This record gives sequence, structure tokens and C-alpha cells, in this order.
Amino acid sequence: MSTADIPARTGERPPPAAAPWRPGVQSIAAAVIGVAALTLGVIGSRPDVAVLGLPFVLGFAWAWFTRPTTTSRQALRQATGRRGSGTDAASDGLIGTVSADLVLDPAPGAEVLRVRVSSAGHREGQALIDVGGPGPRTVRMHLDTARTGVQPMFRTDLVWSSYDQTMVAGPSRLGPLRVTVYPTAIPLRRLPMPRRLQGLTGPHTSRRVGDGTDLHDVNLFTPGDRLRRIDWRVTARRSLDVTTGRLGELYVRRTFATADATIVLVVDSRDNVGPDVDTWGGGKEARVDEPTSLDLAREAATSLAKRYIDGGDRVGLDDLGLRRRPVAPAGGRKQLDRITQRLATIAPEGSPTARERAPQVPSSALVVIFSTFLDDEAARMAHQWHAQAHRVIAVDVLPQVRVHHLDSYQQTAYALVRLERGIRLERLRRTGVEVVHWVGDPDGHGSSTSADIDLLVLSRPGHRVRTR
Repeated sequence: MSTADIPARTGERPPPAAAPWRPGVQSIAAAVIGVAALTLGVIGSRPDVAVLGLPFVLGFAWAWFTRPTTTSRQALRQATGRRGSGTDAASDGLIGTVSADLVLDPAPGAEVLRVRVSSAGHREGQALIDVGGPGPRTVRMHLDTARTGVQPMFRTDLVWSSYDQTMVAGPSRLGPLRVTVYPTAIPLRRLPMPRRLQGLTGPHTSRRVGDGTDLHDVNLFTPGDRLRRIDWRVTARRSLDVTTGRLGELYVRRTFATADATIVLVVDSRDNVGPDVDTWGGGKEARVDEPTSLDLAREAATSLAKRYIDGGDRVGLDDLGLRRRPVAPAGGRKQLDRITQRLATIAPEGSPTARERAPQVPSSALVVIFSTFLDDEAARMAHQWHAQAHRVIAVDVLPQVRVHHLDSYQQTAYALVRLERGIRLERLRRTGVEVVHWVGDPDGHGSSTSADIDLLVLSRPGHRVRTR
């Protein structure tokens, strides 16, 4: 956590501080010493002792009567953040920076501001800021984190001081702010498509005959065919009557129609586990410098959404943990912003009830589900979508687990969980659901290749991800 003093004029005046000015510890100590010296000098008839205490009393009186007459003002600006971008799809441990602005308007006479900034899981940062001089200024605070979503950050404690800390105001507290940390999209080369494409136009070549660029065949001219599609060479070769020089039937070049793809991203927000297995029970907080499963799910969903939307496809979003209105499939930059905003706000909430049926998705859509698959719910939904003739890709977002610090009982419990998870993933593969591991091989059931390569292989017809 770091701070940087950036003087700047602000158009909005911060709210007034609640803490009034009062004598500081040094000022009180000087007053006590001065009064004690004067008292001893008067009682003991020692003018020299009384004279020694006089400067301390006069200094305190001068500081009190010349103290600032107005209170200083401060405010903590709402901030949003975006993690730093990476280049590998399996970017476990990606660290980024978020920031907030502390707006200060010191009272006349204020000289120094002591600031202490703290956030859960981070070392607190302290700074002394020279606030002498007219006008407000802005202090920018930075925080490095591997977490995304809505996070409480930047709890700020402030103490104003003036005249060599003889007068102080505070301490006062601001925040913490609920900072929305948006996930970052990681570049991906190619992504798989649905089995069937729909729509009248789009960036992909469909199997239907229509307006496009790829040649389908050459056929006889029929009503409705465009004249510019007449192939005169084929017409002259096949229907020219050499005796009369007249043409018989006309032949046209038919092409494949273009269409767009519909992609539905489904995030399982029911659990949020970190790399340390002993934090899965909820009694211990996961480290903030390591992404959890939900952080990886947000990152993976954002990466796929950006790649599909940049390619001209329609993308929607649903949450398996909350029964709220999903983001309907659409395209364009605004749709990507809507998906990113929804991803940044999803979080585990209570104990959701099991679904009887899988959420409804458009016909012929590609369904991509992001989950840890630590229980049967997400796998059961994937099986239902596959039974409805959808192409389903299961993206495993379990982080790289650490078990070396577990005791024998915890090791046994984790071994059972790991075994059940492995069986669950193998059943998905056998029923036709394609499995991709976002973080390589988190627990021995993954793949030795990166997610980008696995998705590239899935984008080729007739290929599937090879697992160990």
C-alpha cells in the first residue's frame, strides 16, 4: 500500500471534519511543566525557578489563542479498479493495482497530517503529509491485490496538527470504501463455436446456402437469384448451342450464408475457495495476494466474453448461485460492459437451493459453465444442457491447491473430496461435455497444457481436449 501526494484543485468541497482542534501531547506536557515550575518558584521563593517555567506557560497560551479557528476538511473518493493485464490464460497469481483519492482541504494554520491507511489482509501504510500552503490537494492511494469483485478497502485514519504539533485535530476515520475491482480480460487466440449457427448474418460461415463469400456450388438459375451471381463461363460451357449461338439455361454461383453464434456464460458463484485447503471451511480467510476460484471464474468469463464479442458474436451471462434475471445474449461494447459489471458484483450469498432444471438458454447456443465442481450441482446442470443438444464446455476454475500444511485428518478429508471431484470431471468427459482447466493441473485432475491451447484445440472441428 502506498500513497503519493498530488496537489490538485478540486471542484467539489469535501464535507467538514467532525474533530475540533485541541491541545496536543507536547503542548499539554509543556503546560504542566510550566505550571509546576511557577508553582515551585512561588512556594519556595525561587524567582529563578519561576522564570524557567514562564516560557512553557507562554508557549502554551500562544498556541491556544492562535489555534486554527476553522476545522480541516477531508473526503475519500469512491474508486473503481481494474487489475493489471496478463498474457497467459493460466495467470494464477495475477496482481493488479487499484486506487482511491483522499481529498484534503486543510484549515489555515494546519501544517502536518498523519495518515494511516489499512485494508483487510494488507499491511497498513502510514505517511506524514505536509499540508502547509493554501488550497485543497489530493492524495492518491494505491493498493496491490489479486482479488476482484466488491472489496472493502482504504480505511483511513487522520490526525491534523499545527504549530509543531502543539494543537491537533482528530483522530477521524474515513471509509472503508466498497471498491469494485473489475476482472481483466486475457488475450485468447481462437474459441470453440456452437454446433449450429443461427441468424441471417454474422462473422461465421454457416452450412446454409445464402449470401456469403465461400463457394457452395454452381446451380441452375432460379427466380430470386441475383443477376450478379451468374457464372457466364459455366453458362457458356454447358448451355451454349453451337449451331445457333444462343444460350439455354443460366448457371449461378451459390455461396454459404453467414451467421453469428450465441454464447451463454454461466458462473457458479455458490462457493469461493482459495489455494489453501484449510480455508475452504470458512474459518480462515484466504490470502488477498492469491486469486480464489471466483476470481478465476470472473477472469475466465471476462476473457471469453471479450473474445467472442470482438468476433461479432452474441454473449449472455447467468449465475448458477443466484436466481436473478440473466444478461440476455447481445453483442457490442455496451454488452461487454454489462457482463463485466455483473461479473464484478457476483458473490456467494447464503445457501442457495438446488435447481430442479437447468436455466433456460437459447436454442443451439454454446454453454460455457465456470465452476470448481466440488459438488454435483454444476455437473448436473451441464449434463442437462448436453441432453438438450447444446454444446457444453465446462471450465474448471479451481486454483492450484496447497496441502502440505494439513494434518492427517485434513489430508484424508481432502483426498475424499479430490477423488469425488475427479470422478465428477471424468463423467462429464464421457458424456460428451468438454472440460477445460483454467489453471493447468490444480489437483492432479487437470491438463499439462494451458487453457488457451485447450480452447484452440476445441475450436478445430473434430478435436477435443486431451487430458492426462
